[in-house]
Amino acid sequence: MVVAVKVFKKSAPNGKITVYLGKRDFIDHVEHVDPVDGVIVLDQDYLRGRKVYGQLITTYRYGREEDEVMGVKFSKEMVLLKEQIYPMVNSKMEMTPMQERLVKKLGANAYPFMFHFPSMAPSSVTLQAGEDDQGKPLGVEYSIKIFVGEDEEEKGHKRSSVTLLIKKLQHAPSTRGRRLPSSLVSKGFTFSQGKINLEVTLDREIYYHGEKIAANIVVTNNSRKTVKSIKCFVVQHCEVTMVNAQFSKHIASLETREGCPITPGASFTKSFFLVPLASSNKDRRGIALDGHLKDEDVNLASSTMISEGKSHSDAMGIIISYSLRVKLNCGTLGGELQTDVPFKLLTPAPGTIDRERVNALKKMKSIERHRYENSHYADDDDNIVFEDFARLRMNEPE
Repeated sequence: MVVAVKVFKKSAPNGKITVYLGKRDFIDHVEHVDPVDGVIVLDQDYLRGRKVYGQLITTYRYGREEDEVMGVKFSKEMVLLKEQIYPMVNSKMEMTPMQERLVKKLGANAYPFMFHFPSMAPSSVTLQAGEDDQGKPLGVEYSIKIFVGEDEEEKGHKRSSVTLLIKKLQHAPSTRGRRLPSSLVSKGFTFSQGKINLEVTLDREIYYHGEKIAANIVVTNNSRKTVKSIKCFVVQHCEVTMVNAQFSKHIASLETREGCPITPGASFTKSFFLVPLASSNKDRRGIALDGHLKDEDVNLASSTMISEGKSHSDAMGIIISYSLRVKLNCGTLGGELQTDVPFKLLTPAPGTIDRERVNALKKMKSIERHRYENSHYADDDDNIVFEDFARLRMNEPE
């Protein structure tokens, strides 16, 4: 069976420039990031001596549009990279296999381009808007802009420009390791002897989106107080570096009285399971998602991974982390005993066994794609499928 290679395309309103991309999601492997490689096709008679430029742009929105008054803006657009694509500055540019195939197929008016993300560029993250929110959602997004102009300082006219939204995402390491995160805390009481001990252990450090999180909880009551109930939460922590703000959201929770009351001298051991999902948190303001693109069914934002020798304080954009929080209710006078166990929530790396399992679960989405047959066409010679960039709505791993 011959497998077709999918390529996304988008044309300028006047049809004089068409941009082709092999993918829309570019992966940050911590040590390096996939380059944005594409090809443009030009109508050279339209240029009349003008040039074609490309830009890699990030937009960082840290406040609501409806709150912008008296010229104060809560967003910052930065051009990370600008290059001249035509005439080619480097005619001996090393092309990727996809670019070589596209240039060969599309003819003499096809020209490759390649953009590299700067080091420490933040990942694509969107903070989910509430039901009553207007305007664009908060977060970090990327786009590439191709335009015709006399020089690179021009903004370009809309009719001869092409803008494509892309995502910069992080994947899990190829191996998850064997470390089991755990926490042990105790609580004493002022007018009472003894302590309540709480130990929480997770079954792994790295979880994939959609996986069940197993927490083994051990409660030992050496005090004179009684444990009334147990609460478990999966907590998403967001740090917005632009305004130095931090906030946390519960994205999965359970409360149980199983084994309770845990009386003085008694102990309790039990495993609890939670599954954090974006679909369970729809319309909740402030939930961080993996670079939301319009109608896609996206995941919760992945944990921010930092390369060795760097710290989270060096990171930019919106920094995401997760923890499992357990609370013991010790009654009105006893208060609560609480602990957090950090873990990572990520997308499996391509090629791993776990990735194949996730792809199998998403097979039905591939079937649904046939509804869009009218928006793309295939070439029988080299098995390249072109799909209109704006028509894609469903999220499917590359």
